[in-house]
Formats: sequence, structure tokens, C-alpha cells
Amino acid sequence: MKIEEYLETLPNNLLSGEDVQLPEKSFREIFKFTELGKDDIFYHLGCGDEKGISIAINEFDVKNAIGIDNNSEKIENAKKVLEKNNSKGKLICQNIEESDISDASVILFWFTDENVINKMVEKFETLKPETKIITIWGPLPDCLPDKVDFPYIINKVPFKKAQNMQEQLLAIFGVKCVDFVTAWEFAERYTKSIGSPEIKNDRFLTIIQTLMIWINAKKLGVVCGDEIPESIKTYISIMKMHFDIDFEYLLKE
Repeated sequence: MKIEEYLETLPNNLLSGEDVQLPEKSFREIFKFTELGKDDIFYHLGCGDEKGISIAINEFDVKNAIGIDNNSEKIENAKKVLEKNNSKGKLICQNIEESDISDASVILFWFTDENVINKMVEKFETLKPETKIITIWGPLPDCLPDKVDFPYIINKVPFKKAQNMQEQLLAIFGVKCVDFVTAWEFAERYTKSIGSPEIKNDRFLTIIQTLMIWINAKKLGVVCGDEIPESIKTYISIMKMHFDIDFEYLLKE
């Protein structure tokens, strides 16, 4: 089956990012990366649970931390945990497109729905200068990142616009061209940062991500050299032979 067909077999919530909760270590990495501190007002959009809010308040001593999610059950459960732990912070049940985030200085925003992303980018552009928008895996559409510790990326208001996708991709990876080693390194960073403790599963996801990074880079004309690396060929064969997942057609498009 084609890789798109394989992805369609996965649960919709996994593909959309809904119900995918970041581990606590990821929040701490993100907050250190953004230099979150006592003068910040932090928003976690699509928070799901209270973990990020609790860590921001209790460990990074922010001025305020607000989590917003449109799932009422999750928000109610998260509020109970905050109350039980006597933690400060605020949790709001609301669609993020309707939320008031005008006082934010740091925002964590991890969504895959293009409609939501485009609406929120317009909203982010009205925020005060130097407001940090943290995304995971990729920057905001058509924007150059201000700071990268892959898979974590910061875009600051006002946003720097990329001339094209090639410029954006190379800015994310910090290289002049993408080779197999770069693709593998960044894919592995992603799965280690947000992946499950299942090591075998993480390796499988790393291989898929590596192939997608390299193939997308090839389509954009920013890979190193004209030949397909032997490692890429090997993993494409493994995916086809052992998992019936086809990547070869992507090289012909």
C-alpha cells in the first residue's frame, strides 16, 4: 500500500494530533528552549490535560499559565487535578479560534488541521511584538523560524516570511542540503522527544519520518547529490518487503 493509504489506517485522533499528549520531559525541554520565566504569560492551545500548565507554574514560575481545549471532559478532569495538587493556572473549555490570547508572551501550538492553523496564524499576527509561538516538527506556514531545537521551533511576532519552501526547510535543518544523516538525525529527535517508550515502535516511526524528510527534500531540490543514498534505498525496500508500505512511487512524482 502507498504510505498515504497506510496513514489512513491509523486512528483519526492520532493523525489530527487530538488525544496525543506530550510527555512531561517534552514540556521541560520546550520551556528551557524558550527560556520561559517569571515575566511570561504562557498559553497551551489544545492542552488536553494540565501537565504543561502545572510545570510552567510550579517549575518555571511563570506569571500565569492558561490551557485552552474544546473538549469539556478533558478540561474538567484537568481542573480536578490542578485543584487536587493546589496548583495555580487556568483551564478554559473553548475553541482556540475564539479565545482571547492577547496578553500571551509564549504560546505552545501543535495542530495539523490546516484550517485551524491558517485562522490562528492570522490571530497570532495581531499579538504584541516578540511573542513566541512554539510549534513542533514544522514552523508556521510560509514563515522562517527564529530559533530551532528540533523538533521544537519558535516563530516570533512579527513573523519572518520565507521566500519559498526550500528556504524554509533548510532553515529548519540548519544545513545547505539534506542528506541521509540529516534526515535520520532529525527524524530520531522527533520520535525521541514525543514518541512512546516502545523502542521498537519508535524505530519504525523514525524510519518512516526519515524517508519522508529525505523524499520531501528531494522534491524541493535541496538534497545533497543527484543519487539516491543506499541507506534510503535499503529502508524503502524494508518498508515494502516487510510492511507492504510503498515509498517508491513518491520518487517518481
